[in-house]
Amino acid sequence: MDLKSLTENNLATSPTQLSLKKLKSEGYVCQITERWNAFARIRQDLFGFVDVLAIKDNETLAVQTTSYSNISARAKKIADHENVGAVRKAGWKIHIHGWHKVGNRWECRVVDVS
Repeated sequence: MDLKSLTENNLATSPTQLSLKKLKSEGYVCQITERWNAFARIRQDLFGFVDVLAIKDNETLAVQTTSYSNISARAKKIADHENVGAVRKAGWKIHIHGWHKVGNRWECRVVDVS
């Protein structure tokens, strides 16, 4: 997929926004699930690791977005999280989207950690 169109006019620059646009272009209905907790001053993900929830047909996809260089750290975070078993048992797919820029284009490495 050519992701140049995702970043025209520099509208999509965060990994979450890039993943959201990628998933929508693939026919998913998506919702950002990470939230800013002003009291704790941290971002909180759904179930501790889901930034974007996507659905299509009979599929539910939980996506953790990050930079390309942080894919391994995110995989460990998910593997070690207390909620990952329940998410897997529910039949959800779990992907990590690792983004990096190659030339003037964003590329995504998708890692399935379901």
